[in-house]
Amino acid sequence: MRRTLLAFTLAGLAMMLTACAQHQTTLYERLGGQTNIDAVVENFLYRVADDTELVGFFANTNIDKLAASLGSMICDVSDGPCHYEGPPMDRAHQHMGLTDRHFNRLVEHLDTAMQAEEVPISARNVLLGRLAPMHADVMRYQ
Repeated sequence: MRRTLLAFTLAGLAMMLTACAQHQTTLYERLGGQTNIDAVVENFLYRVADDTELVGFFANTNIDKLAASLGSMICDVSDGPCHYEGPPMDRAHQHMGLTDRHFNRLVEHLDTAMQAEEVPISARNVLLGRLAPMHADVMRYQ
């Protein structure tokens, strides 16, 4: 009886430890959740506003709407609870006249904003890796 109880106890403990070991945090969690994503977006937009090469692209943009859209997109691609419902990247950036230099500056500002909001480098790299395929869509109709 004691051996059976011990066996069941050990089996239960092993299952609990396995379940704990298998729980992996999502990128969304590693980014700091929506509160930190929103802080990153705000930081990013301030950096873009201070960049004379980029600010002109956003002269006629509703910044609050853009911030909400960026926050939703980052939440979505980072496995968060959001679903991005904004326009496709090719349509959103259609005929803006962006070059690779502009795109790269935006990426640099995003990375710097994430650093400023203390997002770990591993999470920054994963997010940038998930956003990188959007380059083709963003640049499609330039």
